[in-house]
Amino acid sequence: MFQIKKFTFEDKELAEKALAIRKMVFVDEQGVDANLEYDHEEEARHYLLLLGEKPIATARWRETENGLKLERFAVLPKFRNRGIGEIILKEVLRDVSSAGKTIYLHAQLKAVTFYERNGFSKIGDSFMEAGIGHYLMKYAPKNL
Repeated sequence: MFQIKKFTFEDKELAEKALAIRKMVFVDEQGVDANLEYDHEEEARHYLLLLGEKPIATARWRETENGLKLERFAVLPKFRNRGIGEIILKEVLRDVSSAGKTIYLHAQLKAVTFYERNGFSKIGDSFMEAGIGHYLMKYAPKNL
């Protein structure tokens, strides 16, 4: 049913599918400037979640000076609120949790409770990024 493909940006076919989802969600739906949306592609590890052959969600992570930053989580509108985001988030966390580094992300305000349910905690005050309110959130699973 669901399949997750992991790739680097050198895989142009998968990259194109992931970018199409991000364009639809971030640029078209949320009004993010495309120049802000497409950055650090080559240094990130990318994920594409497929339902059968149809790409329906994407995410990525990359190493920064602050740790491992999870980014660009996007689920196509008609597949939201069905656990798809959690499937791809858990796959990313499985891959990065053993690295021994801080795991963090910038969560849009409307996604904060989703990330809190999945082991993240808000740090500090909200801030604006790409014209959208966000919180810095760090991964601190309760079972540790």
